[in-house]
Amino acid sequence: MIISVCIILIIGICLTIYMVRTAFEDNVCTEVLLFENLPHSLEGKSIFFISDIHRRKISSDLLNEKPDWIVIGGDLAEKGVPYSRIAYNLSILKAIAPIYFVWGNNDYELSEEQLREHFVRFNVRELKNEVYEMPNKELAFIGVDDVTTQELPPIESILENAEPNKFQIMLSHNPAILEMLPEDHQISLILSGHTHGGQIRIFGLGPYKKGGMSVRNGTRLLVSNGYGTSLLPLRLGAKPETHLLILKKDE
Repeated sequence: MIISVCIILIIGICLTIYMVRTAFEDNVCTEVLLFENLPHSLEGKSIFFISDIHRRKISSDLLNEKPDWIVIGGDLAEKGVPYSRIAYNLSILKAIAPIYFVWGNNDYELSEEQLREHFVRFNVRELKNEVYEMPNKELAFIGVDDVTTQELPPIESILENAEPNKFQIMLSHNPAILEMLPEDHQISLILSGHTHGGQIRIFGLGPYKKGGMSVRNGTRLLVSNGYGTSLLPLRLGAKPETHLLILKKDE
């Protein structure tokens, strides 16, 4: 009996250590995305996508490449995260490339005013239910608020501001936005997070599907496992991830 209890305790301790170590891994998933409608001016351009940072401190060694743009897909932080850590994380990202941000549900646990002060300090472009057309590029970022808030207007009212000749990428913390799009939308790529890939998966099962890329009616949807964790710094079967996305024309 005592031996059995000791074995169970040892297994539990080892599993917990593994889950903690996994939660703090730095994983960059590099993927080449092919689009038939990609303008030639965007050939080879790259986006670094990071979501659900929560309480984590971004490693200065996370990314060696130099992408053209960085997108923070919401949940930059959460209640209790010191603003000094937010400033540190933004300083790491700012040194790499211009930053674009959309709100996640946990971001609203902090002071919006103080967050926006940090955005000004680190030249972060906040996209809240708006279309941002990249200067001198045939690219439009469409940033929408988290779908669980009361601040998300009808999607059609946002999309009507997007020029149809632009290559459209939607930035949404919650992947459920896909179900809210009108049939005639012209969005080629959606970048999202929120689910953490289930964070802890037992025998492959979790509260959410594991993150990944899917395609529906010609629109690609990326759901990231995210960089940080919620509640406890533990992961099992859903490693933390960030994404380096390289845009290529499908000839």
